[in-house]
Amino acid sequence: MRLLVTGSRGQLGRALQHAAPGHGHEFFGYDLPELDITEPAAVQGAVASVRPDAIINCAAFTAVDAAEKQEAAALVVNGTSVTNVARAAEAVGAILLQLSTDYVFDGKADRPYREGDPPRPVSAYGRTKLAGERAAELARRHLIVRTAWLFGDGENFVAAIRRQLDAGAKTLRVASDQRGCPTYAVDLADALLRLLTTGAQGVIHAVNAGNATWFEFAQEIVRQLGSDVEVVPISTADAARQAPRPAVSVLDTSELRRILGSELPPWQDALGRYLREARHEHPRG
Repeated sequence: MRLLVTGSRGQLGRALQHAAPGHGHEFFGYDLPELDITEPAAVQGAVASVRPDAIINCAAFTAVDAAEKQEAAALVVNGTSVTNVARAAEAVGAILLQLSTDYVFDGKADRPYREGDPPRPVSAYGRTKLAGERAAELARRHLIVRTAWLFGDGENFVAAIRRQLDAGAKTLRVASDQRGCPTYAVDLADALLRLLTTGAQGVIHAVNAGNATWFEFAQEIVRQLGSDVEVVPISTADAARQAPRPAVSVLDTSELRRILGSELPPWQDALGRYLREARHEHPRG
């Protein structure tokens, strides 16, 4: 399968590039500045050149707090531009795999969110990503995969915690009133490639097994790094972030398990593999 991946230098794009050959796929990666998905002609040209079997759109405006003040700009990237990708996919008969987020939900459910639950985003980021889902549906063959709390090769929560520890932090203050599903880009990439092989379409949730609060996530990072730094629970209000977050945005992965025959590994296991890989690539001095 020929894969065209936008946002190829992000966490997930890098993981897909690494995983694609093992699945027997050809990988064609595009990112800024060589491809700007807000430019319809550029998207059409890249897709016409590669003639992919599948397009995986990882390009996104992911700065959740910045999106609150720059919703129009975020909407162009996360929403409007997906129309360009969907039309280009349709033109060559490719399936469009659009990445989305747990932030399309309001976090008020009393159980994990299923694919058919009505989206009710509470943030600009969530609204723009929901617009991207709607735009992806313009491609007759589309697969919308919602994921959450991604960590991999690039800037992420785990890297931020580790950086604070390396800088000599004595305590870490982390929100304990948001619960979600930490997800390793490597595991997600593998799941996406397997989903494409099955011919799956529609909406699917894909996250590592289990869930945690950011506080619990930070505690586990500190523990696995062998640090004795204290992690102090705080409220989201205390964190003074600009964008509202869903309080509980755990995603149900029953459909993923039904299609692939198994769920993704527990997030604690995934974290351990990520930290070992990061330690190998970037030894602490």
